Amino acid sequence: MAAPTVHTPNLAFAAEAEPVSGATPYERYARLDVLHTLQQPRSKVDAELSFIITTQVMELLFDLLRHEWSLAQQALREDAVGPALAALRRGCHVQDVLNSSWDLLATLTPVEFSAFRPVLGEASGFQSSAYLLLEFLLGNKSERLLEMYQDSPATHQELAAALRAPGLYDDVLALLARRGLLAGAEAPGTGRYRPSEAVAAAWLTVYTDPAQAELAALAEALLDTAERVSRWRQRHYASVKRTMGSKPGTGGSSGLNWLKAAADQDVFPELWTVRGAL
Repeated sequence: MAAPTVHTPNLAFAAEAEPVSGATPYERYARLDVLHTLQQPRSKVDAELSFIITTQVMELLFDLLRHEWSLAQQALREDAVGPALAALRRGCHVQDVLNSSWDLLATLTPVEFSAFRPVLGEASGFQSSAYLLLEFLLGNKSERLLEMYQDSPATHQELAAALRAPGLYDDVLALLARRGLLAGAEAPGTGRYRPSEAVAAAWLTVYTDPAQAELAALAEALLDTAERVSRWRQRHYASVKRTMGSKPGTGGSSGLNWLKAAADQDVFPELWTVRGAL
């Protein structure tokens, strides 16, 4: 099985492709001359700047989280549980920062948001391809969601490849199969992951057999990841409910209803259900 693509910028190419300016080596390394020009509010509402910066920070953290999960996948495919655990734990720290970033929007009142909401047009966080890639990695796949990227061939191609590629949990289950705990891991599908009694039984063995301590540690790291995904979705739901109530989403989504349904979905479901049998 081919190793996953690790999302790492080609700094050497970037440096060769265009001149890098900046007053100090630090500014040139971090491209601060570019970074600090990317916040351009379209209204005169003070709160819009906070909204833009928070959104941009989240997008950068999505990329970092994808990088860590891709490294975890690569390690799992090499039967290297230790490095996979390290990547998942780093990813949990990224998730903690992501979840805390909602605090920056906690004081955004409905009046403030409504004052600059018209300048967003049809723009919505629902359209974030970086976040959608994370959802695909978590097994929450939907080919229908690719339709909004038809006019962006490169992004559509990247998402289509991720849709058909193994997600993080697929690689975990493939490892369980190689360790003799599953009869065989199913090929990754292009739809949402469906819970399996066989997978639940495999996790029960992992948790109750002292010889499987390494995999039990992996299970707990995955549950740490899953719990933080739930927190993210819940914070997103609460933030939208606070700032815009039941209004439809700017991108045409059902707003609160869609977010509530997402918040109610468990990631890596058997790791939750097996706890009732322990």
